[in-house]
Formats: sequence, structure tokens, C-alpha cells
Amino acid sequence: ISRHESEHLRKNPDASLIRLGIGDTTQPIPDTITLAMAEQVRGLSTIQGYRGYGAEQGNMPLRKAIAGKFYQDMGIKANEIFVSDGAQCDISRLQMLLGSNVTVAVQDPSFPAYIDSSVVVGQAGELEEETGKYGKIIYMNCGPENDFFPDLSTIPRTDIIFLCSPNNPTGHAASWQQLKQLVEFAKANGSIIVHDSAYAAYIRDGSPRSIFAIPGAKEVAIEISSFSKFAGFTGVRLGWTVVPEELLYSNGFPVIKDFNRIVCTCFNGASNIAQAGGLACLSTDGYQDLCKVTDYYMENAKILVDGFTSLGWKVYGGKNAPYIWVHFPGMSSWNVFAEILKKTNIVTIPGRGFGPAGEEYIRVSAFGQRQIILEALRRLNSVL
Repeated sequence: ISRHESEHLRKNPDASLIRLGIGDTTQPIPDTITLAMAEQVRGLSTIQGYRGYGAEQGNMPLRKAIAGKFYQDMGIKANEIFVSDGAQCDISRLQMLLGSNVTVAVQDPSFPAYIDSSVVVGQAGELEEETGKYGKIIYMNCGPENDFFPDLSTIPRTDIIFLCSPNNPTGHAASWQQLKQLVEFAKANGSIIVHDSAYAAYIRDGSPRSIFAIPGAKEVAIEISSFSKFAGFTGVRLGWTVVPEELLYSNGFPVIKDFNRIVCTCFNGASNIAQAGGLACLSTDGYQDLCKVTDYYMENAKILVDGFTSLGWKVYGGKNAPYIWVHFPGMSSWNVFAEILKKTNIVTIPGRGFGPAGEEYIRVSAFGQRQIILEALRRLNSVL
């Protein structure tokens, strides 16, 4: 994408690009939160306020606040929450924990980090050029024909199942029934679910925001989440992973003990400054302010959905996630991406980048200033 963009700008140096590709937040972080971080920074200049190393697992007040805000009535305890520098970093730490000998299943399409990290640790096998798939990874097709959720009756047993809900890139949030089926499937097969809930704050239809809302999930699941997309912390870097005490290996050993060892060995803890911001995010005022920001992005998403629909394209997503998944039947996603860039100076993401099942689609991000979103639709209307 970067090469295409650079080449386009070389040929069109006066082009005014609109970037609706990468899922980076654009709205300022509310003052309630940045003031808490600024106070933490100022405190470092005083004897009373200076702090050095913190607990590798995260500061306990923040761990308690995460448990109370996101896992109330789910039985998740503060000591089961590991604060980190972001969900993507935690994916790699989990892969280090799991090792190269496990078998893995991923949604297709899905966030590339699950496959990329599987390749790095040696789980993936050889890349099959014809299919674009790695030989040892099970690709669980998730398209409109199965409501963007894998048909578990056709999926072979694997040790690990990666699931992102709401899904990046399709925007689909798994229903209660779908997650219940997945938990039962994992129990029957002795599998561990790695559930990525980084976009849970965008769910609007009552779908579960955590896999731990499903009874029995604590025995089979790990959950990764993040402050990046709901609090605008993409550059601040703060996330968390939940490893329940009930999650055991087949020999009865608790997984949490191994993950704690990984964290203490490979990580010195999240920034105290970022954690101060995270705690402010979960205060009454901070959380209310953040809900206004997520509502803003979701209004952008509605505008984009309506705009692409009016152009005659089939659109998915945009209801429980800030991503629009647009279908161009029979067309190469790279060709669609290139044509839109050439004719409108708009950068999107070709769906093929999220897996073979992403062919014929592009992903459009609703993270943007309102006037930019409206200008993008004006350009698309004038050309398409």
C-alpha cells in the first residue's frame, strides 16, 4: 500500500490524499485523560511523585478498574488481568507462550497479526503460492454466506483458535449463540480460544463485548483487549490480556502461571504514565467522554455505509465496528484499491491483505474527521 501511495504521489504531486485505510484514531484524547497523564509526568519531577519500576503485570488500581468496568458479573479477578503496551504486543507474547508445536485456526479474513506471528514462531508451515495460505494453518472462512462466523461443523480440531469480535476487517460482532457454540466446540476439542475484543466498545446491538460473558468460557479462553481504539491510545500504547485461573493445560497446570512467567521475563511493565491515563479512561467522567468519541466514529461509519450503499455496492460492517467492508463482485481487491486511489485520491485497504477470503472486498476506515469523510464520499460520488 505504501509503495502504491508513493508512486501515486510521484505521478500526482499535487494530489490531496484522503487516507481511509489504516485503522488509526484521529480524534483528540479528552482532557480528563491527558490531564491525568500530565499530572503523572509532573509527579516524576518530585520526591513524593517519583516512581520507577512497577509490577510487570500492571498497577493494581488499573487492573481492578478494568475488572470492574469490563468484566463485572463475569467472575474475572484483578490478578487475572495483565496490563501491557497493547494488544498486538500481547499476541506475540501469547505466541511465545504457546510455542511452535501447536496447531492454529484463524478467521479468514482477519487481522494479519495472528498469521504473521504464527509464521514468526514456526507454526505456519510453507506458504502455498496458489492459494495464498500457509500449509499448517486452518483458515475458517467467514463471509456473508455464514454470517461472518465459521461453520464449526467443518473445522478440524486445533490447539488454538484465534477469533476477533467485532472482527477486523468485516466489522461483524459475534452473537451470544455464536460465541456459545465456539466455547462448546473448544471444550469438546480441548482447544484454547484467543479472543481479541479490541473493538468491543463499538458494539451497539447488545452482542457480547467479552467472551467471558459466555458460561464456561473461563475454562477455554484467553482475551486480549486494548485502549488503542476506544480511547485513542494508538500512540500512547496500553492494553491488557485476561488469563483466567480456571484455564488449565491437559495435565492440569494453570496457563496463568506460564503467562506470568513470560510477562515477567520479556516485559518490564506498561508505562506508568500510560497506566495513569488508562485509569482516567475508566473514571466516570473519562468513560463518558470516550463514549462521545466512539459515537462520533460510529456516525462516520453510518455515513460511509449509506454512501457506498447509495452507489450500488453491497456493504457490510459499520454497525458494531468502525470498519466498512465493501464488496466488488468478480473484481480483484488490489485493482479496486488502485482504481479508487487513481480516480479519487482515496487510500483504502485491499481485502486480500486480510486473507484469501478478502478477495473482491476493500476495507474502509471510519476513523477520520467528519469533513474528510464527507469529502471522500463527494469524490466517490463524482467518479463511481
